[in-house]
Amino acid sequence: MDSTAIEQAAHATHHGTKPFPEIVGMLIAAGVEYYFVDYTALATTFYGKGCVVTCPVRYEDMPPIADDFNADEVKAAILDSQRHGQVHRDFSRRVMAAGVQGYFAFLRGQRVTYLGRQGDQHTEWFPGAGPSKLVQ
Repeated sequence: MDSTAIEQAAHATHHGTKPFPEIVGMLIAAGVEYYFVDYTALATTFYGKGCVVTCPVRYEDMPPIADDFNADEVKAAILDSQRHGQVHRDFSRRVMAAGVQGYFAFLRGQRVTYLGRQGDQHTEWFPGAGPSKLVQ
């Protein structure tokens, strides 16, 4: 994996300088298969074939992760990002307040799975993707 390219993609995400589809392209080109955003540790860990790169999430004044998972609020935050280009910091604040402790973004699998503190989950497909549209 190209750790420099991964760090550049993480920086662009955290500073809102590139849209999500462009970040995904950068990460795939760098050899990332999936990543985990951990709001408890405020870090993102990127995984590729036998390699791991971790980057801190340097957001200040974030809300505590809510005890209960609110899937409707998570979906609303996702939709706002997709339709209106909400920056990652604002998205993160919203999903943390909705009970998301972290999420896995599966780039090859074209989906993101959000996790709550009590084991709740919500999986969201990338726009235009779905189980029948996966490339094997």
